[in-house]
Amino acid sequence: MTLLINKQAPALHMRLNFFLSLCLLSFTIKGFASFILIPMDVDSQENHLKSYGIAYWVLGQNQNIKWLLNYRGGAFLIPNSETIAKECYIRGVSYELISDTKAATILEQISSPSQNMDAVVLEKAPRIAVYSPSGKQPWDDAVTLVLTYAEIPYDLIYDSEVLNDALLIYDWLHLHHEDFTGQYGKFYRAYRNAAWYIEQQKEAEALAQQLGFNKVSKQKLAVAQKIKDYVLGGGFMFAMCSATDSFDISLAAQALDICEPMFDGDGSTANYQAKLDFSKTFAFKEFILERDPNVYEFSSIDLTSMRRIPKESDYFALMDYSAKWDPIPTMLNQNHTALVKGFMGQTTAYNPKQIKSNILVLGENKINGEARYIHGVKGKGFFTFYGGHDPEDYTHRVGDPKTELELHPTSPGYRLILNNVLFPAAKKKKQKT
Repeated sequence: MTLLINKQAPALHMRLNFFLSLCLLSFTIKGFASFILIPMDVDSQENHLKSYGIAYWVLGQNQNIKWLLNYRGGAFLIPNSETIAKECYIRGVSYELISDTKAATILEQISSPSQNMDAVVLEKAPRIAVYSPSGKQPWDDAVTLVLTYAEIPYDLIYDSEVLNDALLIYDWLHLHHEDFTGQYGKFYRAYRNAAWYIEQQKEAEALAQQLGFNKVSKQKLAVAQKIKDYVLGGGFMFAMCSATDSFDISLAAQALDICEPMFDGDGSTANYQAKLDFSKTFAFKEFILERDPNVYEFSSIDLTSMRRIPKESDYFALMDYSAKWDPIPTMLNQNHTALVKGFMGQTTAYNPKQIKSNILVLGENKINGEARYIHGVKGKGFFTFYGGHDPEDYTHRVGDPKTELELHPTSPGYRLILNNVLFPAAKKKKQKT
């Protein structure tokens, strides 16, 4: 028996050493790899858009994140876990495992007064609502398209929900490419005989009647005022394309009828241009409304018809703000490039002469003298207006095929949308600008 034990001892000893080595290795790896760094620069990240989805998912696990503004394109620093690393791998998101020491060095570099960087804590996954008709497909709107691709959950709401105060449970609201003036998108000239246009007008009129309004324009105004109250109370609103200028136009014209008979069955208010109240608007002032129903434009706010820029040279520049002093615009402008490809929509770009002085211009095309991306504060809340329809579809038209974001996983234009999605999660600092 003794001889048998002696023969087995070396083997047992080897197994024990192997087991201890594995435990030590595992402990060492965990000790050194205390954090996951998701880089967002151009060279290191294979899928910028899904990276935001990872960040949102982590927040949904009640885990804080540090958003490293202006560090490697706006990287995310997350406490390490096998679950998060696995999720990054599954979604095709590039990540790095870094030690406590490395993380401390990065944060020390960021905190230096000589660096235009900052570390913002993200605390809670915002509840997201998308204002859009139920019949729309996800690809009809850039925001629903990118939220779906990034795997960020959202709820669809429309007029009935807004008027019944459903907005109270949401932190972030996106406005689909809506016409808040009651003029059905000014599609009258080109599509008034199209089956889809006729059907949508009938549906809009029926909904207005159902909700107790005799005109679509009055219903849309009531919705716009509810959204205004939502922002005043502390909500965040993000709008694109025609939902930006038509929203402000509706508020300025709230005591007037600016719709011609083909839209609402009766005449407009005499001399309504002189009666607009610009104090009611969010972002725009002193604009001139387009009275002709055959013109595919709402007002002088938009510069689409005046643009003479070749597609190949159509870019807008993101403004450079101080990360430590102005973290909000810095957050909204995080990107792996300072130049973003231009793209068009019914509302493409804003006339800077008609933007209120308290509004921040986040992106501008200097060649054409136009603002593309703007942000402001209203009451306790915030709003961002982004011109154009689809950042990866230059001239999106009715009936065009959907954008396949699998082909554009590093899109700078779509990144700007997702910056806005994460913004409500940030622990707020007082803005200095």
